[in-house]
Amino acid sequence: MDKSQQENAAEAALPLSDAVQHALAVTKRGVDELLIEQEFAQKLARSEKTGKPLRIKLGLDPTAPDLHLGHTVVLNKMRQLQDLGHTVIFLIGDFTSMIGDPSGRNATRPQLTREQIEENAKTYFSQASLVLDASKTEIRYNSEWSDALGVRGMIKLASRYTVARMMERDDFTKRFKAGTPISVHEFLYPLMQGYDSVALESDLELGGTDQKFNLLVGRELQKDWGQEPQCILTMPLLEGLDGVEKMSKSKNNYIGITEPGNTMFAKVMSISDEMMWRYYDLLSFTSIEHIAAEKQAVAQGKNPRNVKVALAQEIVTRFHSAQAAQDALADFENRSKGGIPDDIPEVSLNGAPLAIGNLLKSAGLCASTSEALRMVEQGGVKIDGATVSDKALKVEAGSFVLQVGKRKFARVHLSA
Repeated sequence: MDKSQQENAAEAALPLSDAVQHALAVTKRGVDELLIEQEFAQKLARSEKTGKPLRIKLGLDPTAPDLHLGHTVVLNKMRQLQDLGHTVIFLIGDFTSMIGDPSGRNATRPQLTREQIEENAKTYFSQASLVLDASKTEIRYNSEWSDALGVRGMIKLASRYTVARMMERDDFTKRFKAGTPISVHEFLYPLMQGYDSVALESDLELGGTDQKFNLLVGRELQKDWGQEPQCILTMPLLEGLDGVEKMSKSKNNYIGITEPGNTMFAKVMSISDEMMWRYYDLLSFTSIEHIAAEKQAVAQGKNPRNVKVALAQEIVTRFHSAQAAQDALADFENRSKGGIPDDIPEVSLNGAPLAIGNLLKSAGLCASTSEALRMVEQGGVKIDGATVSDKALKVEAGSFVLQVGKRKFARVHLSA
């Protein structure tokens, strides 16, 4: 046993202080997996002893311009670790975005241009700062060290991992067996993400459960570079409003963290009563004991709607304000009674008489005339509170409130 191993064994044998046990409990709340827990406990104990904070890394590729509540599951954990006094590193993957993360993909991800990546990256940190303490967050871009690698460095990095080990990755294996193409550049993604951990000398890296393979690559590369390997912490993936698919803008089942308070509130209220508990576990800052008490109260007859209202208000308050949450509740109750919200957009159009399908599309309430006519057929379209049932309706000039579904409204001024 060498000296470092002896020191690690000695550290592992020491009892954990109350502060370290508390930090460990905070870290583990709501997580899917913490690898390796004993190693992380030792890191926490060493940090307490030396006064040196741990370096905790989260990387996000700016593949879309906005963040949603699914992203905040891991951001919330970062904030908790930040509040414990550790250094959190918000890493924007401007280099890795050009490769495209193959995690969970059954086909090669389309590559983004540098211009698209830069545009998306502009909003990422400002939005993440709605969760993180921006003044205590280290923001980095992985192009800092990835661009400097060059071809020679990339070849040297690629030599450290075998194709066989890459094929241990579940999504690669499935695609290979199905005869679905795997581009060589996709093998570079986990290597580059792992190299980020080397460059930042991270002690802990966070990610969703779909990132486990990439995070483990980081551990292995750090060993190759003579660094103490990072621990990894995976967070569950939050289902979207449909309760089935992972929350995603591309699936239109998301709650954006910069959406208006009324919209956020109504979307939270639209999730099922069963899914509500999942959202509480992954998004709420209320105590585990409080959530358990609410579950018991619902089982004994409490209306789950009231519990869901509390969750919706907590989320709106976090990203807007307490007043916005109160206003959102009032607006939601007004809509539930068939009322019209106060803050609906005003749209001026011409061309009356205008076919109902074209009107709904032009007002921005439906993406296409076919969708509009489908909504009419389903009874989901109202003009001044009256349901429209005629798909051939031509709307005459005038001013009126147009409604599609429960949440889409527009005050339309239609002229000839």
